[in-house]
Amino acid sequence: MGSSVTPSPAPSAAFLALFRAHAAPDGTLPFAEFMRLALYDPALGYYRADRARVGYGPGTDFFTASTSAPVFGELVAAACVNLLRGRDPKEFEFVEIGAEPDRPVLRDVAHPFKTTRTIRVGEPLALTGPCIVFSNELFDAQPFRRFVFRNDGWHEQGVALRAGTLQLVDLPGPPADVPAGTLPASAPDGYVIDAPLASVALLREIAAQPWTGLFVACDYGKSWAELAEACPAGTARAYHRHTQSNDLLAQPGEQDLTCHICWDWLSAALNDAGFTDTRVDSQESFWVRQAERYIAQTISAEAARLSPRKLALMQLLHPAHLGQKFQVLHARRGI
Repeated sequence: MGSSVTPSPAPSAAFLALFRAHAAPDGTLPFAEFMRLALYDPALGYYRADRARVGYGPGTDFFTASTSAPVFGELVAAACVNLLRGRDPKEFEFVEIGAEPDRPVLRDVAHPFKTTRTIRVGEPLALTGPCIVFSNELFDAQPFRRFVFRNDGWHEQGVALRAGTLQLVDLPGPPADVPAGTLPASAPDGYVIDAPLASVALLREIAAQPWTGLFVACDYGKSWAELAEACPAGTARAYHRHTQSNDLLAQPGEQDLTCHICWDWLSAALNDAGFTDTRVDSQESFWVRQAERYIAQTISAEAARLSPRKLALMQLLHPAHLGQKFQVLHARRGI
């Protein structure tokens, strides 16, 4: 008996109408523009919908370190205080960018900072004075551009609407407006690079604000060498109901889309803006280095039992869970 292939869930009629309204006359959009509509359109975007996306409950799609609240927030607070190197934390406003609705990292966490504030996705950035600027999985959620190497060179990929379905296509001509150094001179035929250029633009916007203090971003990414040499199929994927998929065009607006960020690019953006001590650590290494006292106190207090707090801490630290899958980019400016 022949095997059957389950078709991808079709885009909604509303999304197809939105796509047509933004597409070029030939019915195509660059992939980054498709992703921007699918994730951030005010009416239909995945991240604009008022629903639970993160957690283990029904209807959620993925979990992050923030699912281990409040332990995650306590780790963040402890690490930031340590990184201030003796500066009074009461001088600093803690600003989280891109938190899920009703899920700020310091919710229900006793902290020593002057004030706390959350900037939601789509809200204007306004940072001034002494700040601790924090994000968790913000940069991997920015629209990325897809490039594929063919025999005649690099091509940008787009999305086309053909007979009522969305398809990945190579856009005509060489890629336009690509910063120097984004793409290698050559690659094996069919090599795909998912280039997270919008994440760099966002970080440059954050760094351009008149603030001093700490920058701390938890996310997952790779070096430029890894993206250019060790990921022939790219790093893009979709998440829906805790299932990872390579079908990036299925049910736009209903699933998450993401790719690995490039730590080299983000580190360079911070350095260009006057940050120092820029460093990328595995999440495991970062917490152990910067929140050692908090970890020791938590383990000691829960020594007699395998409590929910200890389980949450183990998930955040263990290499087989989040400890090595995620990294932390941190830097300082003016302190």
